[in-house]
Amino acid sequence: MFNLGHTRSDRQPTHLLQTPDTFVGIPLPGFDCVTVIVHAAPALGAAFTQYTAEFEPGGSLGPAHGQRFLYVLDGAVSVALGSQTHQLTPGAYAHLPANQQHTVTASARSRVAVIEKPAISLLSEAPAPALFSSEEAVASEPLGGDSALEVKQLLPTTPGLDYAVNTMTYQPGAALAMVEIHVMEHGLLMLEGGGIYRLGNCWYPVQTGDFIWMAPYCPQWFGALGKTPAKYLIYKDWNRHPLPGR
Repeated sequence: MFNLGHTRSDRQPTHLLQTPDTFVGIPLPGFDCVTVIVHAAPALGAAFTQYTAEFEPGGSLGPAHGQRFLYVLDGAVSVALGSQTHQLTPGAYAHLPANQQHTVTASARSRVAVIEKPAISLLSEAPAPALFSSEEAVASEPLGGDSALEVKQLLPTTPGLDYAVNTMTYQPGAALAMVEIHVMEHGLLMLEGGGIYRLGNCWYPVQTGDFIWMAPYCPQWFGALGKTPAKYLIYKDWNRHPLPGR
């Protein structure tokens, strides 16, 4: 039955809510047996690219454009870098520096959240090395002392890294203590549960599988609803002067 044009998805100058009913998969050159759902890209006005890679058995990613971050949603992938191969299962993740040859291959049907961005290097610091870990290995911290809202910082704050990726988990009824307005850009993928997101002057119901892009200075706030926790994976540019080249 046709939905007669109805969707929760919405595109505004400062934000995007993209819901699974509007996802469109595409092929990319160099990607073998992988369908890509592009969520954020320069065509949107974003300074990074985020997509979900849906692998067929034996599928592999093509070359990265800049740094690459992987977070396994379903299935399993192997990442070969240099002489080592790392196996990533759901909740595992990797940071792969720019210009380091690697392969990402799935042995079974898998879904992986992928973030790519050009590296903003510092003359005094070498780029951060590759990193492989899992979310369960990262300690959670209460946000602003609120034990009902826990943050896991998946990547360290180090001069060699110019971005951050966190998971945030809200117990039912938990909410951000303030409306945030800041210079950082976000890409957000809802992993579990749902709630209400304020973006600019719009209020959106959101749920598992939704993607949100937030431009710099977009007013933003989230509150969890329902009987189960809400959780999302969130990207932000980080640890660099807002003036280009600083």
